[in-house]
Amino acid sequence: MKKILFAHGFASSGASGTVMTLRQMLYHSAASDTGDEVRVVAPDLPVMPLEAMEMLRQLAADEQPDLILGTSMGAFYAEQLRGFRRILVNPSFQMARLLTFGGMGRREFRNKRADGAHDFKVDKEMIAQFRTLEKESFKGIDAEEKGRVWGLFGDKDKKVNHQKDFIKHYGREHFIVFDGEHFLNDKVLSRSVLPVVRQVLGLS
Repeated sequence: MKKILFAHGFASSGASGTVMTLRQMLYHSAASDTGDEVRVVAPDLPVMPLEAMEMLRQLAADEQPDLILGTSMGAFYAEQLRGFRRILVNPSFQMARLLTFGGMGRREFRNKRADGAHDFKVDKEMIAQFRTLEKESFKGIDAEEKGRVWGLFGDKDKKVNHQKDFIKHYGREHFIVFDGEHFLNDKVLSRSVLPVVRQVLGLS
């Protein structure tokens, strides 16, 4: 069985449309190619960054996924999970800056959460925790680590653009620009994300 640990974006959840579509695509992909089951572990991440990072580290250690797939904020977290193969889709490496300029206050979740929560608060403590975590980005990267990480970037992403940061630290070997925006849809998943997932998992 192949296993993917999925880290969702800001104000989202493990029940996002991306996760559901990915599971459906991978089910058919695995069945048609190898017959191997592909399991997607997609937790609701805590809203506080340090808690979210700790959860992902523990899940990675417990689940030993074949691949970690992160989008936006989730890709920021995933970058720091050294030792695992990782796909970073539109990574948001500067969450503290993004939220500082985006304004503090209550935000609504875009997707249903397992605990039933509908909204959460962006405050100074959250931003400070993101700033703390950002100091750990791109540490301990050697040639072997570079080979474990892919960066996928939408050419029409108007929310974040950290292509230069990725290239600076990971090079261009696994750097991919796709036709799409920040948020993923079925077309982007099918044409741009799934082929890389299949490659990494050995389904192609």
